[in-house]
Amino acid sequence: MSGHSKWSTIKRKKEKIDGARAKIFTKIGREIAIAVREGGSADPSANAKLRDCIAKAKANNVPNENIERIIKKASGENDGKTYESLTYEGYGPCGIAVIVETLTDNRNRTAADLRHYFDKFGGNLGTTGCVSFMFQEKGVIVIDNEEGEIEEDQMMEDALESGCSDFVAEGDAFEIYTDPADFNAVVAALEEKGYTFVSADVEQVPDTYSTIEDEEAAVKMQKLLDMLEDNDDVQNVFHNWENAE
Repeated sequence: MSGHSKWSTIKRKKEKIDGARAKIFTKIGREIAIAVREGGSADPSANAKLRDCIAKAKANNVPNENIERIIKKASGENDGKTYESLTYEGYGPCGIAVIVETLTDNRNRTAADLRHYFDKFGGNLGTTGCVSFMFQEKGVIVIDNEEGEIEEDQMMEDALESGCSDFVAEGDAFEIYTDPADFNAVVAALEEKGYTFVSADVEQVPDTYSTIEDEEAAVKMQKLLDMLEDNDDVQNVFHNWENAE
């Protein structure tokens, strides 16, 4: 992997991520609840989607009691809403490619909100497939090594033994990439070896990254990303902006 550091993006956003942890828990919780309702079982061994969601929750440090409470609630209660998974694609200022994954109970509301955000900040919401060809789906795991307690050679050995497809030592962190199908197994193997993660998820990773030289356009791009991430219907936002904060 080259041209961009997942860890550098996370590091710049660390305070914001910490402050938004409750929102992260809420969004992952929604995924777990939907997996229970759609999978017909609250038993992870019989519900592959639920098993994947639980692995994602644990990788993002959602407490076990939160996970158990969400599963219990989803098994016995129905809030009357039917959620569907929809993906939107578009361009931000200066042609930055953006993919937005949502879970929504009102597709008209979500589409209107997203179109408004893109229009307001100098972009445009496009059609399905307009930017997704620029991305590859990969498992992405980031491990913090700011204290320097993890030896790079040992980390690389453990990552390769766990089944990763690529390993990058990025300053004071390690970035581990996997095939999507291997993601949960790699996460579990690394957890067994005692590692904890800054982030871990299956993401849309750009083939190449772009910069924005115009300061005003860069401000608009950051505002677009902030608005998207703050929307309750939005689960994930992926883009190919090199200098995102």
